[in-house]
Amino acid sequence: MNGLYDELRLALHSVWTRRWLVLGVAWGICILGWLAIASIPNRYDSRARLLVDINQILPDDTTAGFGGRQRIDQIRETLTSARNLEKVAVTTGLLPVGAGERERAGAVGMLQKSIKIVPQQDNIFEITSSVAVGSLSDADNAKLASGVLDSLITVFRDDQLRGGRMNAREGLKFLDSQIADREKALREVEGRRAAFEAQNIGLIPAGAGSPAQRVEAARAELGQIDTQLVAAQAALAATNGQLASTPATINVPGLGATGGGVARQQLAGAQAELSAMRARGLTDAHPDVVALKSQIASLKAQADREGSGGSAGNAQNPAYGSLAAMRAERQATVSALSARKAQLTADIARITSQQIQNPGIAAEYDRINGEYTALKAQYDKLLGQREQVRLRGDVQTETDAIRVELLDPPTKPTSPAAPNRPLFLTGVLLAGLAGGIGVAFGLAQVRTSYATAGKLERASGLPVIGSITEVVTPERHVERRKRLMWLAGGAGALVGLYALLLVAEFVQRGMVA
Repeated sequence: MNGLYDELRLALHSVWTRRWLVLGVAWGICILGWLAIASIPNRYDSRARLLVDINQILPDDTTAGFGGRQRIDQIRETLTSARNLEKVAVTTGLLPVGAGERERAGAVGMLQKSIKIVPQQDNIFEITSSVAVGSLSDADNAKLASGVLDSLITVFRDDQLRGGRMNAREGLKFLDSQIADREKALREVEGRRAAFEAQNIGLIPAGAGSPAQRVEAARAELGQIDTQLVAAQAALAATNGQLASTPATINVPGLGATGGGVARQQLAGAQAELSAMRARGLTDAHPDVVALKSQIASLKAQADREGSGGSAGNAQNPAYGSLAAMRAERQATVSALSARKAQLTADIARITSQQIQNPGIAAEYDRINGEYTALKAQYDKLLGQREQVRLRGDVQTETDAIRVELLDPPTKPTSPAAPNRPLFLTGVLLAGLAGGIGVAFGLAQVRTSYATAGKLERASGLPVIGSITEVVTPERHVERRKRLMWLAGGAGALVGLYALLLVAEFVQRGMVA
């Protein structure tokens, strides 16, 4: 413990003997450090909170691609766009009138670094402006920090008020030009198709669509006809089976032979049904009429063979008559479906034959039709988009589609946010004192001098007989006191300069407030 105490005393003695070196180094470090701190401009921060609300008036399908979330993200990006920041730089005086491109880019870059946008919610943003221009005073920097936010919010509001209407007008103008181009191209294709049809009138089947489309439609209908025909033929076969097992007449006890023949009765019923069909407006070409007329001819032949008399006690079977009428109806259905099937088969064969005989004409016609279909789809789509843009433009013109509200106005900074000069000044003072002490102690370790006899004895390994104490004369004592006063004055001047710098810093802050 005594050894450690002795070492501490020796270290303090070595530093004390070089006290002027400590003071000089401390002055040098403090002066350089305080000059470096003085060259750092004070940074002043101003904050504001902004609410950007999207009024979702139009339905979602009309505002596709322009949803609230996407629109807010777009606003967040355009708030600090280069165009807006350039306007802010001109408004706040950072960019003089007539500045070159390099100066404009520098001012915009400085503002982009100094402005930060932090989203607190989906539509609420906190905007911070940090200004530290070395050529300006603290008061000017503080004023500029809040002025930048004021100008930025004003420019943003103006852009939102004008931008929506301008975008709608530009969008309508662009869509109108595109619609006019598509309409012109559509008319040209229509003319080419009409001319092509006129030149190849005997080679192109009539009807809507290309030959391939008509063949496909005919095949689809033919499949349905086949299904219906199979069902109709099965129903007709079932009716024929029931009719074959059903007697045409039945024996009624006590019935005389005055009723006439069965064929004559069926003939009368068929003729009455034919009259009813004609009364409904059916022509002789109708399949039901044709079938019934065929049945009437057959019944006439049977009536002629029966003669004027009939079997005594026999009467017409009502079930047989119903089945016969049902069979006639189903025969007519089968005949009509068969005729339609034959017609579709003939159409498919004719179109296919024309395509085989004239493949170039069919391919060219298909190409023209495909081009027309594509242009028509584009034209209809552009018309729909134009209506959507027009609706959005009307909404933005007649209502506040985007509402920009200032929740918290830009703050007026009264003290710099950085740097913390009092802390830095104190740190430089302590660093200067520590540097001076360190230099003095290091120099004492380098030089080969010994403060005590014991230290010399340990270093040399030889016994030290004695030491001579310094004799201080009165004149020497006066000289030492004078030098101590000079040392105290130098140290006091250093501390006084530090205190003066602190006072100047607080006075400067008070002037900003």
